[in-house]
Amino acid sequence: MNGAESLLATLAANGVDVCFANPGTSEMHFIAALDRVAGVRCVLGLAESVATGAADGYYRMARRPAATLLHLGPGLGNGIANLHNAGKARSGIVNIVGDHALAHRRFESPLRSDVEAIAAPVSHWLKTSASSLEVARDGAQALAATRDGALGRIATLILPADTAWGPGGEPVLAPPPNVPAAPQASAVRAAANVLTELGSRAVLLLGASGVGERAREAAAAIAARTGCRLLAEFYNARMPGGRGRVRVDRLPYGVEAAVEKLAGAERLVLAGAAEPIAFFAYPGKPSELKPPGCRTLVLAEARDDVPAALEALRDELGATAARVTAPDRSFDIEALRNAGALSADVVGDVLAALLPENAIVVDEAVSSGRAFGPCFAAAAPHDWLAVMGGAIGFGLPAALGAALGAPGRPVLALEGDGSAMYTPQALWSIAREGLPVLAVIFANRAYRILQGELNGMGAAVGGPKAAAMLRLDQPSIDWVALARGLGVPGGRAQTAGDLVREVERGFASGGPYLIEVVL
Repeated sequence: MNGAESLLATLAANGVDVCFANPGTSEMHFIAALDRVAGVRCVLGLAESVATGAADGYYRMARRPAATLLHLGPGLGNGIANLHNAGKARSGIVNIVGDHALAHRRFESPLRSDVEAIAAPVSHWLKTSASSLEVARDGAQALAATRDGALGRIATLILPADTAWGPGGEPVLAPPPNVPAAPQASAVRAAANVLTELGSRAVLLLGASGVGERAREAAAAIAARTGCRLLAEFYNARMPGGRGRVRVDRLPYGVEAAVEKLAGAERLVLAGAAEPIAFFAYPGKPSELKPPGCRTLVLAEARDDVPAALEALRDELGATAARVTAPDRSFDIEALRNAGALSADVVGDVLAALLPENAIVVDEAVSSGRAFGPCFAAAAPHDWLAVMGGAIGFGLPAALGAALGAPGRPVLALEGDGSAMYTPQALWSIAREGLPVLAVIFANRAYRILQGELNGMGAAVGGPKAAAMLRLDQPSIDWVALARGLGVPGGRAQTAGDLVREVERGFASGGPYLIEVVL
């Protein structure tokens, strides 16, 4: 058994069954080992950002880490944007980054780079293997580092080529992860006192694992008992939604709307959430979204057992289960079919009306999808995965990973046309794996989000050169043709009737499908 085989066997022995790969010369012994070591499925991505984004989506659904296989420093660098997103989502990932053989690293070859320096900003754990006999042990350490209480972490193992081809040791089992911290009685009592005293002048803000079904049911009971306001962070790694589930409104993205939502709050009780901060700094607008003088109280950190903390708070208050309210809308699919021109509201209603039971929605719709919350609350039960770090190019790779992390569940990927162009290669991998992913591309032919940000920043476009930087026409991208070239069938929707037809066709196919929604 060589070092690469010992590493692959260690991954398999510890439950890592998928590796998203974009390999090169230094990784050839790992690739060759795939046919000699059972247990790990390797999925080829045609860009490193596809591999890293897929690993993020996989973890969010499977709740266990996947591996990535990347080629030296430049390959790792190409995948950094989606590793940034994965870090913000608290996803567990093991990056295996090939490097030059140890004796070759001292030479200034064309692909020589400071791999450790490139990896450090997006790695919670980082090591370079020094010997082929130590690779299995290093791999087990990397796997142990992917979990910290309730949080997933990113571990990066740099694998010099000779540590892959040299003699390896036996596979190694990683130690069990540390468990999430139990609720602290003092924090529970303090939160109960604050929420009881302040009522609607307090906000219970949910984040991390505070938005799961178990946690939300406890949080809703707390809000019903105390009269506090209940909100979730705008971006959440995985948020259940749909009919029959407790609905929790999200704190709005926009600064003005968020400030208005939190107006009058004297205390924020944080359940796995961070203190709310604006996405960007804007002239004349606050960075901190809570009102001046509003203080925070931490019920549970993101790494803690947030559901248990919320249940302990519910019990401390003597609260009973909150009633699940009926959705505030219903759908008439025939009326939608005849609605005529497309708008964001019509698109949201069509998608929500036709969403299959137990679907996964991957959201990178950017400006087009921000108002979808109310309509999807009336959709069939589903899980909602949002881009967490703001680095675009997440949606299609995450849909690939989510489909593999939850086999058999249909995936709806909501994508802006600008962000989709960062990682269109993911469509090829989705087609190759035959996955049930319906990609909906919102083709407004512009960086619409940036057109809105102009106003937020107090800037103005005064001429054709600036305007051209925010437009995606001349030429317009033909998404149907692009998808077909990558092996994904699809269609175009310019009216509500078109969209109903294409969504029905896409979900009925049971495989990959793409719809270009012309807005």
